[in-house]
Parts: sequence; structure tokens; C-alpha cells
Amino acid sequence: MRIGLVGTGRIGAFHAGVLARHPEVTALVLADADAERAAGVAGALGAEPAPSVEALFGHHMLDAVVIASATAAHAELIGRAAAAGLPAFCEKPIALDVPGTLGALRAVAAAGTELQLGFMRRFDAGYRAAREAVAAGGLGRLHTVRTATSDPAPPPAAYLPLSGGLFRDCMVHDFDIVRWVTGREVVEVYATGSDAGPAMFRDAGDVDTAAALLTLDDGTLVSATATRCNGAGYDVRMELAGERAQLAVGLDERTPLESVEPQGPPPPGKPWPGFLERFGPAYEAELDAFVGLVRGERDNPCDGGEALAALRVAEACERSRREHRPVRVAEIPAE
Repeated sequence: MRIGLVGTGRIGAFHAGVLARHPEVTALVLADADAERAAGVAGALGAEPAPSVEALFGHHMLDAVVIASATAAHAELIGRAAAAGLPAFCEKPIALDVPGTLGALRAVAAAGTELQLGFMRRFDAGYRAAREAVAAGGLGRLHTVRTATSDPAPPPAAYLPLSGGLFRDCMVHDFDIVRWVTGREVVEVYATGSDAGPAMFRDAGDVDTAAALLTLDDGTLVSATATRCNGAGYDVRMELAGERAQLAVGLDERTPLESVEPQGPPPPGKPWPGFLERFGPAYEAELDAFVGLVRGERDNPCDGGEALAALRVAEACERSRREHRPVRVAEIPAE
């Protein structure tokens, strides 16, 4: 299989390394707006550098494209891949707004190609076990879900105005995984946020910490929190509580959480430093799934419609934060 990859920044370079090691990938072509960066990553992996993104799409020997560029370019690149008849894997999000997302999805539908979105938590062993437990009914009636996503340090200031904000850029992962694990839809949100941290968040009109209460279509309540300022380490967890049992995802010896109880567990010896370390195996598994999808060996595990559903929840949360009111997800356009 011959795969082209657009974007060789941190996550793009990681994806390139995964693909370069994959036994079914026989050729890998890398492109970036910074041609020198693409050439450097390609040289380290034994891949082929393309002089430009245009040149990559002009490569007539490609079987598929992986998109790991800056977010603002995702929708256009998805459209180009569709026009070229190429199945595409794209890091979330498709676009930072619903109209841009819908436009890209229409292009994919018109071309009849495949689009897989990079919600890597669906491939994490803990989240998969939680989904299976809920589906099997072992928890009984699910009444409460709690999620937490905490980054160890803020991103660069220049990134914030381009990110879409904490709900769309970060918590969209929580919104997707809540839907996937529970098998339910979010019908209403009530969200708030704080910009009391570094001034760059206020300057960007963003928040560094946020909380949202989600109501699912069966009445289950979800509390979701996130922060960019968790100096203890990278912390991503989910708790699910039912009438018969409860369980946790992301709670292990590397969780950056210390108990003050006399008989509590010891503090973590080596907290997770970031998302690539925490979710490395999941990132590899999602690309392996994409290779299987392109080869016709499996169904799409996360298509564009899933990304739209999570984005609509994020949009509802942002509207709720700004307008200080509960927002029904139905208020956000779906087509």
C-alpha cells in the first residue's frame, strides 16, 4: 500500500513513524507547508519527501492519504482527497465550524470515498473495555458519567486563536467518547469556563478551564471537565457509575493523582507527560484500522458523521458558555 501524509509536525511525524513501520505500507510520501520539515522527517524514516502538498496530490501511485496538517487546512485537504478518489484519514476536527464540516462531508459523499476521523480514544484498551461493560449491562442502569481531560501545560499562545477553543479543540474528545462508550446521544448541555489563568487565553477569547453538564437521551447525567493547566501531568479519565457497579478508565500507576488518605495508594512514580505517551498504542491501532479500511478488510470505525455529532455538542457548549444558559444540541444545525 502507498500512503501520502500531509503535515509533519508533532502528531504528523508520529503518524509517519507508525506508517513507516506498518507491514502493509510499502511506500510513504510526506508533504508539509514547510518542505524542509517534511524532508527531514522523510529522511529519518526512509520515506519519500514531496516538494509540496500539490505535488503529493499529483502523485498518481497513492492508495490513500493521511491528513495531520494544521486544523484550518483539514476541510480543504479532505475535499482534495475526495476529488482524487482517495480514502482519507484525518485528525480531528474536520473543521472548526459546522458549515465547514458539512461542506467536507458533502464532498466525501459525492465522491463516494471513505473518511476516517482520528478520535484515538476509541482504540484505547480501557475505553474499549468500558464500552463492552456498558453494552453487557454489568453496571446496571447507568446514571452518572464523569470525564476529565487535563493537559500538563498550555499550548503556544499563537495556537489558541486557531484552535477553535477548549470545547472544540480539547473536550470534543470527551464528547465523542461519551457517545461511543454509552451508545447514547447528548440532548442538552450547560457549560461554563474560566480564563483566570494565563492572560493569553483572555486575549484569544478562550478559557483555560471548563466544565459542562451533559444530559443524555436516556436521562444519564455526564459531568465533563478540562483544563490546560494541570502541572501534575497529563490526566485523561472516565468514570461510569450504574445501579450495580462502577468502573474507571485511565486510573493506573501513572495517573497524576495523589491520595491523602492514610491507607491510600502511593503517589505516581512516573506521571504521564503528554498525549502521545498516554495514547501511543491507540494512535497505532487507529492507523492500523485505517489500513484495514483501505484494503477493504473492515468497516469504517469512525466516519465523518461521528465527528459532526461530537462537534455539535462542542458548539452547544460554547454557545452555553457565552450565553449563560442551557442549550439543546438540536439548536445546532445537523445538515
